[in-house]
Amino acid sequence: MSIIKYFTITGEYITLGQFLKEESFISSGGQAKFYLQDNPVTLNGELEQRRGKKIFANDRLLVNGQEYEFRQED
Repeated sequence: MSIIKYFTITGEYITLGQFLKEESFISSGGQAKFYLQDNPVTLNGELEQRRGKKIFANDRLLVNGQEYEFRQED
């Protein structure tokens, strides 16, 4: 079981592509499509391959064996 990392969303949501760039899984937004084709990413237990998918507070994401839980900025 992995340790859950918490990620704070500053707006209403963050897109999957923005998150991957923010956490340095990719170096540019254009790489998101290819990263998601080659690396399984699950959002709330379901496979997700859309770089524009909106992630909201309380969502859970599994990327490269690391689990993230999203929180809203206070």
